[in-house]
Amino acid sequence: MVSNPFVPRYLVGRQAELEQVSAVLAQDGDLMVAGVPGNGRRSLIRWAAQQIGARVLEIDCLRVTNSSRFLELLAEGLVEVFSDPAELELIQRWSTEHPLILEQYLTRRTRLVWHVPAKDNWDILKALLTLPQVMAEWLDCRVVLVFQNFPHIRSWDRTGKWEDYLRQEVDRQNRVSYVLIATVPEPWVYESNLHIVTLAPLERKDLQSWIINAMAAEGLKFEADSQALNMFLNYVQGHLGDAIALARRIWLDCRAFAKMKEQGAQKNASGAINSQLQSSPIIYPFEDGLIQTHHVHRSALSLVEDLSLTFESLLLLLPPIQARVLESLALDPTDSPHSRDYIEKHQLSRGGGLQGALAGLEQKGLVYGSKYGYRIAMPLLAFWLKHRLS
Repeated sequence: MVSNPFVPRYLVGRQAELEQVSAVLAQDGDLMVAGVPGNGRRSLIRWAAQQIGARVLEIDCLRVTNSSRFLELLAEGLVEVFSDPAELELIQRWSTEHPLILEQYLTRRTRLVWHVPAKDNWDILKALLTLPQVMAEWLDCRVVLVFQNFPHIRSWDRTGKWEDYLRQEVDRQNRVSYVLIATVPEPWVYESNLHIVTLAPLERKDLQSWIINAMAAEGLKFEADSQALNMFLNYVQGHLGDAIALARRIWLDCRAFAKMKEQGAQKNASGAINSQLQSSPIIYPFEDGLIQTHHVHRSALSLVEDLSLTFESLLLLLPPIQARVLESLALDPTDSPHSRDYIEKHQLSRGGGLQGALAGLEQKGLVYGSKYGYRIAMPLLAFWLKHRLS
């Protein structure tokens, strides 16, 4: 697999948010970072933690199917964060006072395990959640405990016991900061002590500066007199994840053309491009590393074609009314989907049905709320939908 040179080596934009998050973590504050997937939520937290010299432990609640799995991921994360021999020795010392065992083998990964009935998982949770604070005190450091997709915990924590306990722990530990990552803040967050940081789409100028430099590092540049750069920025609409994906596809297409051109030159002493190159699906050649509008458009088309099965599956999983609203916004973007004309034009349901669909799509990270004009949050999905429905 070809590595991706377009994964940023620095934080793109977000300087104001970085200062805000760093200040909160430095003061033992706790956070909720909200925003659509692919907009740099985790990168922001990692860079902020690096600025204050904190260790970061991440748990993705989407990977959790029950309480035992939650504990396994928490234990694995703790051993990964505190992996030096001296630190593992401290964990070993701590474990002697708890029903846990640190297993260390020469040929296997070090593990923190326990042998208790599932009904005693609650005691293991309480023990494991004390360990970050203990290690932070012993090592004189800070720890940032990140829970991604935190609301997903309710899929198995039906009584809310575990969620309530985790919320309480947020306020108790003075060397451990809790960061919850979600798409939109839930009502209870506004009543808590959590600082809320909501990530908007990246500024156009920040993405423009990054993509020009990233392409230059690979020997490519946007043609000065063309609209290629504007087309690229219009396609990704401030979404860093989609920008990375499209940049990589353009780069791969350029590499594929260069490779076939080289092969053609080797087979034809005159340097003419052979029939294999002429029949290539990459119709437009990259001359002198210049990216033109047709390169951006064709690469975008081939990228969403590759993603089509994923997008089709996503639509099938949505309730019909949400799928209908998503398709309407792709074909006919508007900041007033509640207007009578828009509802009649796209045959949408009135009242609560439409509002519920918009709220559901926002919760899933597929549509921005009213603040950003109800536009589709995944630009490549919008691009695919528009071409599919046109």
